[in-house]
Amino acid sequence: MNYKINDSVFETFPKLITERLVLEEIDYAVAQDLFEIRSDERVVKYLDREKHKTVEDTQEMITIIMRSYNEKTGINWIIKNRTTLEVIGYIGYWRLFRERVRGEIGFALKPEFWQKGIMSEALLKVIEFGFKKFGLHSIEGNVNPNNISSIRLLEKIGFKKEAYYREDYLFNGKFQDSAIYSLLETDRLLVF
Repeated sequence: MNYKINDSVFETFPKLITERLVLEEIDYAVAQDLFEIRSDERVVKYLDREKHKTVEDTQEMITIIMRSYNEKTGINWIIKNRTTLEVIGYIGYWRLFRERVRGEIGFALKPEFWQKGIMSEALLKVIEFGFKKFGLHSIEGNVNPNNISSIRLLEKIGFKKEAYYREDYLFNGKFQDSAIYSLLETDRLLVF
């Protein structure tokens, strides 16, 4: 079998819909909404990224996200409440490892929507897309080991811990550990 990422998904941005959510393309129109997420201390606590101080910081992030889609190196969605269309988070494949047919997933949600099953719902849809449409063989989550909520979410969905890297990431002058979780295409039967 010839394993490779299906590049046809980059022809027209895929809109995903779940029972409570709409996942759409990220553009500059949502900069203020994304800024509210990325400037919240609670959200960035375990992202090991600088908190956004201005909307311009967020616009730079959006530029990177849009470029990754255009260059076929990643695909990311804004998460909206399906009823109100309020922006409540984002999710996506931040990086593709083409030689391994693998995508690295990342996500964040406004704190007032935590613990409501919303990220599980979005994550399941994005995983389904990754395996069925994108042709991924595996999906990776690189998590700060102190981010217990994200680890529990990944494990609940079926991700398995496959690596633990000690002090492999330098952030704010301090080396951080990373925990790597993965879900294989063959595991999807357990998920769907």
